[in-house]
Amino acid sequence: MRLTRLDVSRLRCLEHAQFRPAPGLNLITGGNGAGKTSLIEAVHLLGYGRSFRGRVRDGLIRSGALNLELYAEWQDGQGRARRAGLRHSGNDWEARLDGAPAPSLTELCAELAVVTFEPGSHELIAGGAEHRRRFLDWALFHVEPTFLPVWRRYARALKQRNALLKRQPSPSALAPWDRELAEAGEVLSRLRSDYLDRLEPVLVATAAEFLPELGPAGLRFLPGWRRDDGPLEDALLLARERDLALGYTGLGPHRADWRVDYLGLPGREALSRGQEKLTALACVLAQARAFAADRGEWPLVCLDDLASELDSAHQHQALASVLASGAQVLLTATEAPDRLPGGILPAARFHVERGVLSGP
Repeated sequence: MRLTRLDVSRLRCLEHAQFRPAPGLNLITGGNGAGKTSLIEAVHLLGYGRSFRGRVRDGLIRSGALNLELYAEWQDGQGRARRAGLRHSGNDWEARLDGAPAPSLTELCAELAVVTFEPGSHELIAGGAEHRRRFLDWALFHVEPTFLPVWRRYARALKQRNALLKRQPSPSALAPWDRELAEAGEVLSRLRSDYLDRLEPVLVATAAEFLPELGPAGLRFLPGWRRDDGPLEDALLLARERDLALGYTGLGPHRADWRVDYLGLPGREALSRGQEKLTALACVLAQARAFAADRGEWPLVCLDDLASELDSAHQHQALASVLASGAQVLLTATEAPDRLPGGILPAARFHVERGVLSGP
């Protein structure tokens, strides 16, 4: 997957920017607040429907503007030319995909696969379970055709059950929603568990590149209820009184989580902040590698301010690993060295100054 054109209008400090990245490594430099991260946010928004720094309405639209606009062109793994446009006001949106209206942001995001490592990525390891569920569901969204209908079915059933719980219903009124939630939830949990099983050997190899001193890595899936003790429908029945008291559903795949364990870290000793960052990077790169194995093409790789997150040796390790695959990389930095760590040369250089992008 190769991005060939990105036009950005009214996104944070970027009034208008025309970005034409090259294959391989694209280095984007600029001072703090100049707009280089905003360019990465624009790419991320097309791939996820949101920024990695929050929702569109949370300051992403340039101050004083009514909306932001993005237009992108790229080549997919089969060499087909693709294009998409998005106008977003923070509440309403309008999108086109290959010249036709996009029925939803979901359909738009499904076409441009992006993985991002940025200063907040350590939250994948240190933060709440929501970050890790999103990580799981991004992969399944792109590689498992049955995932999205099941996810939507579960979300609808959860919303209905929670609304009903607030009204203190009779047990007979809850029973159909327990059954619907359980049927969708069992399938959703199995899809997540199966994906982590496929990802684990890739993560083991990737983590060994960055944190060999911690020993082999492993993944543990936490489905959101005690699945070994019985099916989800039984668990919902046993938790019914508690859910009625709380007014919401307290267990199920919406509470799922996963974690990385290291054999060389005794007693689940806490990772240092540096180890959290390297573990998060290993997870992101492992996910990109697994995506490539499933889809036959690498996603677009965005690395925001890598120099502030990793030492020189690990920067080189990460860049060399990704570039060896032939992936296209967008890398931001505050300074423009003649050579990146390990002597890596960018294919193209760009600079952002006060929201104005210049480049080759």
